[in-house]
Amino acid sequence: MTVYPLTGVIRPYAWGSHTAIAELQGRPAPTEAPEAELWLGAHPDDPSTVGGTAGEVSLAAFIGGNPQAQLGERVLGEFGPRLPYLLKVLAAEAPLSLQAHPDLEYAKQAFARQQADPSVPKNYTDANHKPEMLVALTPFEALCGFRAPAAAADDIDALGIPALDPVVKSLRAGDLRGAVETLLSWPSDDRAALIGSVAAAAKSHPGDDACALAVSLADYYPGDPGVLVALLLNHVRLQPGEAIWMPAGNLHAYLRGTGIELMAASDNVLRGGLTPKRVDVPELLKVLVFEVLDDPIRKPTELSPGVLTWPVPVPDFVLYRLELDGTRPPTEIPAEGPRIIVATAGDFFVGESVDGTPIELARGEAAFAPAAAGKIKLAGQGVAFVAAVPA
Repeated sequence: MTVYPLTGVIRPYAWGSHTAIAELQGRPAPTEAPEAELWLGAHPDDPSTVGGTAGEVSLAAFIGGNPQAQLGERVLGEFGPRLPYLLKVLAAEAPLSLQAHPDLEYAKQAFARQQADPSVPKNYTDANHKPEMLVALTPFEALCGFRAPAAAADDIDALGIPALDPVVKSLRAGDLRGAVETLLSWPSDDRAALIGSVAAAAKSHPGDDACALAVSLADYYPGDPGVLVALLLNHVRLQPGEAIWMPAGNLHAYLRGTGIELMAASDNVLRGGLTPKRVDVPELLKVLVFEVLDDPIRKPTELSPGVLTWPVPVPDFVLYRLELDGTRPPTEIPAEGPRIIVATAGDFFVGESVDGTPIELARGEAAFAPAAAGKIKLAGQGVAFVAAVPA
């Protein structure tokens, strides 16, 4: 039944919040540097630290020391001696890059080519896919998946910019690929003028959602054609508890808000714009899926009183939300295998530490429950999220 305290790693990307993660963890805010992501997992770039042992050790090393006990026979057999998911608290104060992720087969092939040929651009950090899901903790804005091309054509046409007529024509014909290729390959010496014209035209349409989005993004990223590609995507506004699902090839970008993000354990990201980081448009176009996503929002499914999940069609991860009101008996976590638990409200007791006492989780604290711990229960009052591998 042994469960271990887990300390995550904060990544200070420029788009991060100066308050959200600090307030979650009960630290003084605002912080001097932005805090964008709290990583909870065993990813080799920033593994979490396991406590309660004879000294602290990285979760990656802890799993590597006895993978069968930590992962269980089934997970070890399917994924090898690694934790197949990465859990994050994501806090966006400014828009993130337009991005997509490869599917598993393409990631394997692309990473192998990269390893075999030093001249191949270094787009891939590993041979894994990176499907991901985000559940809002606060009201959360994002761009997720292509919307109907006719609607996007109407919004771009309404700007009244003749240079964009070929884009409008592609969209009217239902050619999302053609529209995206045209925009992302726009001549670099003309981009600033184009986006300046777009922003000026958009300001003349107050109250229009697409125009307001274009103005906002152009303020952050002047001269970036991703401002216009964003108008081809669903502009999603999540309420707490709602989720978006981003499978391979889904073009997306987070705009603002705080959420719980769960993904396959990979850092393969292909960017197309809205970022100072490396952009590789030809490679991005190879992985994008040019299909309309009618409804990007995923509602939760209730498994039992106070226990929710958001089903997704991948074997790497499943996410649960447990809410205890202090009156119900301890609630069993509906998963075995390797689990990471993070409290986002209240105070909990979970499993037992190495000395036999329960692990206490205050708001913002996390724990790792290995497969060898078997079934475990949460007791207390508040809200906790649990990442696991689906049965």
